[in-house]
Order: sequence, then structure tokens, then C-alpha cells
Amino acid sequence: MILSTLIQSIDVVRNSLPQSNPDIQSVCFDSRKLGPGALFVAVAGTQTDGHQYIMQAVEQGAAAIVCQQAPAGKLPIPCIEVANSREALGLIASAFYGHPSRSLTLVGITGTNGKTTTATLLYRVFKQLGYACGLISTIENYVDKLLLPSHHTTPDSIELNQLLADMVAKGCAYCFMEVSSHAIDQGRIAGLQFGGAIFSNLTHDHLDYHGSFSAYLQCKKRLFDRLSPEAFALVNTDDKNGKVMIQNTKAKTYSYACKSMADFPCRITEQSVEGMLLRIDGREISTSFIGKHNAYNLLAVYAAARLLGAEQQEVLQTLSTLKSVSGRLEYIKGKKGITAVVDYAHTPDALKNALNTLRKILMPEQALYTVVGCGGDRDKTKRPQMARIALEQSSQVIFTSDNPRSEDPMDILQDMLHGLTSQEKARCLCIADRREAIKTAILMAPPKSIVLVAGKGHENYQEIKGIKHHFDDKEILAEYLA
Repeated sequence: MILSTLIQSIDVVRNSLPQSNPDIQSVCFDSRKLGPGALFVAVAGTQTDGHQYIMQAVEQGAAAIVCQQAPAGKLPIPCIEVANSREALGLIASAFYGHPSRSLTLVGITGTNGKTTTATLLYRVFKQLGYACGLISTIENYVDKLLLPSHHTTPDSIELNQLLADMVAKGCAYCFMEVSSHAIDQGRIAGLQFGGAIFSNLTHDHLDYHGSFSAYLQCKKRLFDRLSPEAFALVNTDDKNGKVMIQNTKAKTYSYACKSMADFPCRITEQSVEGMLLRIDGREISTSFIGKHNAYNLLAVYAAARLLGAEQQEVLQTLSTLKSVSGRLEYIKGKKGITAVVDYAHTPDALKNALNTLRKILMPEQALYTVVGCGGDRDKTKRPQMARIALEQSSQVIFTSDNPRSEDPMDILQDMLHGLTSQEKARCLCIADRREAIKTAILMAPPKSIVLVAGKGHENYQEIKGIKHHFDDKEILAEYLA
């Protein structure tokens, strides 16, 4: 594809050597992956600035450069200066792959909690209804039936458009995609055409990145601000931020709720360890999911499916057959009647939801043990909040490592204990080794107890000092429960 076609939609500040219009063989923002004929887009990242590698890209055979600040002196290849190279990368990637998001219905799911479950269940529902479709999520990506590994909640612009192009080639009619606040802020979804967007909720998270809750909220809102009049905006109005999301959207707006009036209402009529009985949109269904947060997730799936044209009875029947998403309140039964539960809860609100759900199904003779930690190099303000929530809702708490990353695990544990009284601290155990913490919880728990291991969910690694070591909560639990 020729350069002039690729840059048609981007905000060009200055274009040197405009008479040169090379054929672009690939688009790249990582100079280590650059080959001859590539368009190199220099992006300032969190770890390094791509502008430092412009001359290296020229030496490696790049056909053209897109950047925010051109190096001094003339380059032997076209150099296009733009106002925002991150946004430009998204627009260019979309054009390079033929604007794939325009050839299917792309639905984005955003919010603090529930994105993975909602996106995954939508994919499963539409697969069962007979559609070819795709999934882009924290856990896994699917191009129709082809399973691909997932490295980020939302991939970079190039990988994202390549995935969408593959879906179009496979005849996919829909794609259901998690949209993180980082992806919105970093321009990864620039150039994409969304047929719909779903808002789940907004709670304390990622303040280390965004700086404030207001900035976090406004970042999420940008997804809805970009929607076209032909798209739908579906928001949870039991969360006060739901109405904020749709204040400036051009899309058709719809609401879902379990407490208040909404276009798509739901009520939990019964709940046990076996699942829930829900009344959705005036119809009753039985599901194996438990917890109020899962009622919201299932309701969002139902509402989105209906807005996409699926028939009510078919959607409800399909919902009743679905099973839990990996690492989301996933049960493992063991000896002594102990039930271990693995959950991805890594925010105060998610941990509170998981514990409240388990407490509602807890029998009088059962104890609730909680193993939880907090990730390193992330928002430190939520650490004492999560510790207090765990302490208030559990019979026994063991604080441990999550992904410590570059931090000392003991420093993270001290942050979690900050603000607890000496009496409260006496009710906690701190075991930095996560394997030992899980083992201790299983050995300490009385018969018929429930042991919640929170924070990592589906993850099968633990990141320590920049290295990912194999570690799977479910594997460890299965070993000690046996």
C-alpha cells in the first residue's frame, strides 16, 4: 500500500519529501522487528521513546517515518510529523489492514470489573447461536474457532487490526473485545469502528497510571464519545458513572440494572452454591453462575445479544447452559469437604464482590479462609483497602505475594497492613511465598470450609524482578487438596 493512502486520515503537521511516495510493506513501532520497506512509527512508550530509534530504522531499510518530532537534518526517506503518533499508529494500522472493523460488528466492553466475563460469554453465546465470531480478551483471543494466546487486555494497534483482519478473512460477523483504559489512553483503538459499547462499572483501579479517579473515568468515557449514531451504547445505571459515560455519545443509548428501572432489568430470585435463579427482562432462567456481579454480567450479555438482533428465547436458553470463565469464582473440590475458589479479584470492589458472594452461600458451620495479595509496581493506595475488606469478610486471612514485579514482597505486605490495629494484625498471617500461603490455608481450614485464593485467577505465572515464573493457583490448590 502506498504511503499517501496510509496517511490520508492522520493529522499531519509536516511532511518532508512529499514527492516521494513509497510502497509500504509493513507497519512497525518496534525497531527490533523492522524490515525493509516498513513504515516506522516512533511512539513514546512508558519504558522507552521510539524517537531514539529513528536513525536505526533508516539504516535497517525503513521506507518512511512517522513521528512527533523529526530528528535534526534531512532524512533520505519521507518523514511525516504528526500531532500524536500513538493515534496515528492506530489509524495507519487500520488502513494498512483494510479497515477490518468496518467489515464486522465490533463490540467493546469497558469498565473496572466484568470485562473478561462479559466479552467471553458474548462470544460463547454467539458461537452457540451459530455465528462465526471473534474474541479479544485478557485470557485468550479467538479467531472464530482458532485459539490464540493473549498478552494484554487490549493488544497494540498493529496486532489488534491484524486479528480483526484475520476474523474478517474467516467470515466472522462479530467480534467481542475488552477495551482497557490503557488502550484508550494509548490510542490503540484509534481508527476502529465500534458497532456497540458496554459499560460494566467503575471502581478504584489504575490510579497509578491515570493519576486520579476523574481522569480514569474520562478516559473510559472516550470510548462512548467516539461511537457513531448507528452504534449502541449499553450502560449499567446501577453504577452512577453509567449515565456519565453516555452524556456526549451520538449512539443509541440503553440501560441495564438489577436495582433500578432500566431498559433491561434483572432480579436474583434464588441463590445457592449450585447457582442462581434470575428473572431477566420478565423471564426466569436458571444458571450455574453465582454472585450479584455475575447477575450483572449475564444481564449485559443478554441485553447486548438482544440489541444485536438475537431472539429472546434463544438467548435465555443459551445463557442457562454457560459455565464460569476461567479464574472467575472457579471451584475446586477437595478432601475434608473443603472447597477452594480461585478468583481474579485484584481490586477492592472485585474482592468485596467475591467475598460477599461466598458469604451468602456459606452455611453456619462453614469457615471462609482468604488468601490474597497485591501486585507490585501498581496503585499502592488500594493495598490497605483490600487488606481491610479481606479481614472484615473472612474467618481467617493470609496475606501473600501476587505479582511483586520489581518490588520487595515484604514491602507490599507492609503496605497492606498499614492502618490495621494491633488486634486486627493479630488475626492475619503474612506469608510472602504464595505456594506456602496456599498450602497453609488448606492445612488450617476446618472440614467443609471455603478457601478463596484471590488476585491471579486465570494467570499461570508469577512475575518477579522482570521474570515470569510458572505459577498456577489452580495447580497448587489441586496438589494440596488431594
